[in-house]
Amino acid sequence: MLADQDRIFTNLYGLQSPFLDGAKARGDWDGTAALIANGQDWLITQIKESGLRGRGGAGFPTGLKMSFMPKESDGRPSYLVVNADEGEPGTCKDREIMRHDPHKLVEGCLIAGYAMRAVAAYIYIRGEFYREAENLQRAIDEAYESGLIGENACGTGYRFDVYVHRGMGAYICGEETALIESLEGKKGQPRLKPPFPANMGVWGCPTTVSNVESIAVIPTILRRGATWFSGIGRPNNTGTKLFCISGHVNKPCTVEEAMSIPLRELIEKHCGGVRGGWDNLLAIIPGGSSVPLLPKHICDDVLMDFDALKAVQSGLGTAAVIVMDKSTDVVKAIARLSKFYMHESCGQCTPCREGTGWMWRVMDRLVRGEADVPEIDLLQEVTKQVEGHTICALGDAAAWPIQGLIRHFRPELEARIAAYKNAQVQAA
Repeated sequence: MLADQDRIFTNLYGLQSPFLDGAKARGDWDGTAALIANGQDWLITQIKESGLRGRGGAGFPTGLKMSFMPKESDGRPSYLVVNADEGEPGTCKDREIMRHDPHKLVEGCLIAGYAMRAVAAYIYIRGEFYREAENLQRAIDEAYESGLIGENACGTGYRFDVYVHRGMGAYICGEETALIESLEGKKGQPRLKPPFPANMGVWGCPTTVSNVESIAVIPTILRRGATWFSGIGRPNNTGTKLFCISGHVNKPCTVEEAMSIPLRELIEKHCGGVRGGWDNLLAIIPGGSSVPLLPKHICDDVLMDFDALKAVQSGLGTAAVIVMDKSTDVVKAIARLSKFYMHESCGQCTPCREGTGWMWRVMDRLVRGEADVPEIDLLQEVTKQVEGHTICALGDAAAWPIQGLIRHFRPELEARIAAYKNAQVQAA
């Protein structure tokens, strides 16, 4: 359980002003110049020692990612790109940061940008986040007017600019290289790697792409110390985390909690429990729609962190918890996700372009039971042919929900097929 004094996002629910006066009252922009004065190596070392892992889904160590940026310029400028696209179904944490605590993100951009010798930050925000983009732009304007960013950021002599770029609702633009392509004004399609963005990113320059939450927590970590942050949660799964819980709970919410909190405690403490009681639970998707679901017996005692969820063949992802009670048609729910991934495929890779459509068509028939039992194994085999064989992870995202369904709910699929065949016989 996270103590109140350990919370980073103290205006998560918008009870105070999101703008500069409120932000300063909550401790933002306090001693920023002194933090920067410690130097780039110190900043990156602190982030490494805190154990902060990326909050956008992959969980890659943030400090290590920052250290990949060149220390000596070859004449090209370096850039920080903040991924505020947040297109993962079920996920609504970055939205709350930009809506209610935008100065944490702007200050984080300055400090992370300085640590990586970047000249500017581009915040790529999804177009649907209209009010969030307004609040974020106002916070940036306030920071410029107060000399916190711009020509002489916080009086350090360092020039740093922050720009907001609005996307147009393509899920694929949440993938870092597709985001870079879109930022450059091209079609949002992932790039082959290598070269990696740290060598050749936006406009051919060294770039680091990081999630909103990953950047927004950096100033607080530096003020309170790496050991404070690393003391929360389990080793390799440290710090606080924003969890968004939706679906069949009594009180859906976004809440900041300690990493490694038990899933059941998270739901019962903050959401008033599962609708109809814990025994009415069918399954939970623990990390946004792209990770495999978990049936109730695993949810009883699983921890909410990267390693614990990986051990049960799922993932923390964005920590968007989607709760499904026994009223859910679980096959139909996964078929709906299959349709989403088919629709959002950029069409660049054959396994994804063809495979996502094929998988959805099979899933659509399985909802009605209009299939043969061997097709379940064929579907499983096709998911394995898509997974890991595409330029980006959208292929994996399309495959994993189906794999989770087959792994945990195969008897339900077989029962539907049997019921459909029986109905055909009766009709005949």
